Amino acid sequence: MDTDTLTINGERLWHSLMTLAEIGATAKGGVKRLALTDLDKQGRDLVISWGREAGLHITIDKIGNVFMRRDGLNKTLPPIMSGSHIDTQPTGGKFDGNYGVLAALEVVRTLNEKNIQTQASIEVAIWTNEEGSRFVPVMMGSGVFCGAFTLEHAYAARDVEGKSVHDELERIGYIGDEQPGQHPVGAYFEAHIEQGPVLENAGKVIGVVPAVLGLSWYDCEVTGMEAHAGPTPMPLRKDALQAAIKIMQETVNIAHRYPPYGRGTVGFIENFPNSRNVIPGQVKFSVDLRNVSEVLLNKMHDEMLSFIEKLRKETGLEIKIKRVSHYPPCPFHPDCVAAVRQAASDLGYSTMDVVSGAGHDAIYVARLAASGMIFVPCKDGISHNEIEDAKPEHLEAGCNVLLHAILDRAQIASN
Repeated sequence: MDTDTLTINGERLWHSLMTLAEIGATAKGGVKRLALTDLDKQGRDLVISWGREAGLHITIDKIGNVFMRRDGLNKTLPPIMSGSHIDTQPTGGKFDGNYGVLAALEVVRTLNEKNIQTQASIEVAIWTNEEGSRFVPVMMGSGVFCGAFTLEHAYAARDVEGKSVHDELERIGYIGDEQPGQHPVGAYFEAHIEQGPVLENAGKVIGVVPAVLGLSWYDCEVTGMEAHAGPTPMPLRKDALQAAIKIMQETVNIAHRYPPYGRGTVGFIENFPNSRNVIPGQVKFSVDLRNVSEVLLNKMHDEMLSFIEKLRKETGLEIKIKRVSHYPPCPFHPDCVAAVRQAASDLGYSTMDVVSGAGHDAIYVARLAASGMIFVPCKDGISHNEIEDAKPEHLEAGCNVLLHAILDRAQIASN
């Protein structure tokens, strides 16, 4: 058959997504399926049952990552892997993560149906606790897999009820035998809804993802002195909130100075004593800086510290800032990016490059193997929300691109 025009079964992909979405379905049409809960177990069991029906061999490692392999002819070649996660946010949608797993499954279903053999094996991956909404750190399964943190560190993480990752994995029956990381990967592709409005606004079907933004998270604390809002003259105040506001504004200003990928966000604020007629004495808040290169991210970091030092001298207030998390930018492998771009072009889909502003398991897998991502539009750019939505034809298109990108790396075996 002419594999150049090979396409997946879009109706089957959509049906799989809607069936999985029934597990943890919410009243608003979303999904709540937190990592390592009974609902997560049900979701895993369902997808694995589909994998077994497709003739895939199942392996589970000690952090609960699931790998479902379709054998290739050349067993010496490392498998070409594709997947994502099926755990969700508390107010999650049907597509975030789930699409990447079920698109990969649809690829192997299509190859089975068309009796197409590949040289390298193909694997569908389900990564544990990507969302981090129940257990921290986020992207836990892929992080342990690539050695970003230890299995013991992940096992010790606890939810708000004090339940540990280890105990919950054991309870739902998903502590496997394989040591994380002792699993070869020849290349990795992850299909995902964009989780932003860029593709939809541009009217494009496929986002080619050359990189993921790096980020630095900070905790900032400004200390002044509480005083009565009426009797205290303006020049004599030690208003912590007014100094904090200047830092918050500078966070946004810094991002504007480094377009097009500079990002600056203040998402958490704690004002003390938070009383209508009291001058604020202490303000704690978060700062989130992002950019596409480490050089630019470091410049943004330096400008933030320089601004705070200047403000400290001008106001005489105590200002503390601490970087609490840092993920370097992740450029994807040129060969994988090219494979996605070529597949989309060959299939006639409109494309544009979209640098991801969100974290994905592909970031960690890229430390071990050539990796790439495929984005498709989502309605109004909304994600991590029960109303998250995507068009069936866009999901089908992304899966078709995934199919051909995987075949580019796995290589179709000669008849």
